[in-house]
Amino acid sequence: TITNFGKEVEWVSIEDNPEDENTTHRKVPFSKEIYIEQEDFLENPPKKFFRLFPGGKVRLKGAYIIECNEVVKDINGNIIELKCSYIPESKSGNDTSGIHVKGTLHWVSVEHAVHAEVKLYDRLFHVENVAEAEGDFKEHINPNSLQVLDKVYAEPALLDTNSNNRYQFLRKGYFCLDKDSSSEKLVFNRTVTLKDTWAKEVKK
Repeated sequence: TITNFGKEVEWVSIEDNPEDENTTHRKVPFSKEIYIEQEDFLENPPKKFFRLFPGGKVRLKGAYIIECNEVVKDINGNIIELKCSYIPESKSGNDTSGIHVKGTLHWVSVEHAVHAEVKLYDRLFHVENVAEAEGDFKEHINPNSLQVLDKVYAEPALLDTNSNNRYQFLRKGYFCLDKDSSSEKLVFNRTVTLKDTWAKEVKK
């Protein structure tokens, strides 16, 4: 929750392909309540964690810089809400040289988010060449070769997608529309993964 955001909604402009200087842009609704990735917040972060934490600041891609002011938990100690404040003059494109921020997060407006299912495909086997591996090939099957995430919230712009389009979901990889997708429930299949620099740091 962005506690000091007084507007009902503000439409911000975000580039479709940050690596292309001639890219098109899309309008994205920004509101008081937003979702971020669960992994983008740590209550007790280690060094080199440039995402959100208590007292820390991050930029919301295409929007504003926010600061986490309070962590709200349920009776079991699970985090259910982050109360943050935004810096009105920090809108993307403005001069924010006086504000020290290293991380940029993707987000989606709670009110405008659309429900989607995401299928994460990975290697079928643990070994590079199963024909040369010892033992039964079934022993080398990767149990996580397919993960299905059925509680995903996405930008409303994806409602205009079609089967010929390919998308890069930030920090997640490249995706295409599944044949079982519908306007009531979007379904995307991951075709190519991306490197996660923070995951590398965690493994060290």
